[in-house]
This record gives sequence, structure tokens and C-alpha cells, in this order.
Amino acid sequence: MLPHRSVLIIPDDEKGYELDLFCVPKHYEEDLDRVIIPHGLIMDRTERLARDIVRDMGGHHIVALCVLKGGYKFFSDLLDYIKALNQNCDKSVPLTVDFIRLKSYCNDQSTNSVKVIGGDELSTLTGKNVLIVEDIVETGRTMETLLSLLSECNPKMVKVVSLLVKRTPRGSGYRPDYMGFEVPDWFLVGYALDYNEYFRDLGHICILNEKAKVKYKV
Repeated sequence: MLPHRSVLIIPDDEKGYELDLFCVPKHYEEDLDRVIIPHGLIMDRTERLARDIVRDMGGHHIVALCVLKGGYKFFSDLLDYIKALNQNCDKSVPLTVDFIRLKSYCNDQSTNSVKVIGGDELSTLTGKNVLIVEDIVETGRTMETLLSLLSECNPKMVKVVSLLVKRTPRGSGYRPDYMGFEVPDWFLVGYALDYNEYFRDLGHICILNEKAKVKYKV
């Protein structure tokens, strides 16, 4: 396995942590089963991903493409770590940023179709080195759709970093170039991952309980 394919695996029998061990917003206490990935662990893993990216891409001008909305927190923290490394390492990565929004979920179910918002702007990435920053890869089909659209614009290079990769029987087999955590087939919220726009303000990554799926359903 190549070094940049390394991933921290959360096993299926992971029990997680009780909510009262962490600072969880009062308005979400009844909505969550348990904490699966505490905020501090997210940050440590993100820092390591930044090191791997600088190691592999140092010297290239990179356009960091944030997949909104769920990727914005990971994107911001990852770029902060890359900027710190740029100031303190022999290798550095010149960065510019861009944003795209993909929509493929209604409530907790995939719609099996991908809506791309901002796709007409992908032509600006022609001939450039692109680092796609995503919050979670589930079936992989959303990312495969984006990569297909990008390929039509002829970028020089495309790499994908995802904070989470879900183990699911519905998966296409796609794996990003850089992965933070491999997680079981649970519906996770927090650290900007949402359920119908709720839970983006939760610092830890947690399992959403069944009552909350009904409570916040649209």
C-alpha cells in the first residue's frame, strides 16, 4: 500500500464515546447516539494529511477545490495546516482556492443522481493541478461524476482528499488518493457533515439516532 493510501480504520464494532465525556451543544444532546471521532483526533489526522499532500505535491501550483457544503470545515483546517507547513518546511505548495457544490441526498437516502452547482466554472481548471477536498465518500458515484466532469476540462493533474470514506455494500469501489478515516455504514453528522442542514455546528463526528432522522426530516 502506498503511503498516501494510508487510512485510520474505524471498525464496525467501534463503541465510540458517551456524549457526556465531551462538549456537545445542548440542543443536540437528544439527537445523537455517541461520539465516534472526537474533534482533536480529526485535527491530528488532518494535520497528517496536510503533511502527505505537501510531501507529494510540493513545488506544484495547486487549485484546492472545496466540495460544499459539508467539506468547508475540513477544507479550512486542511489549508491552515498546509499554510503552516509552507512556512516551515523545505517543500511548499502554492495554493489558490475554488468551490463547487454537489447534491445527491434527500434526508438520509441517496437520490442516485448528482446535482452539480457551479459546474459551468470547471473550465477555469483547464491545465491546472487540482486537489479536490471532500468531507465524505460514500458510494463513490458522486466523486466519479465530478471527476468525469473535470476530465472534460483537461486539468493537468487531479488528486482527491476525503476526510471520511464509508464502507458500504453500495460502493462503486472508488477510493480517494488521500483518506482520513474509513468508517462503517452509519449516518454520521458533525464537523460540517449535516442532516438536512442541521449538525454542521457540532465539533465532533457522531452517529445520528433514529429519532433525530424523523425530527429533522423534510
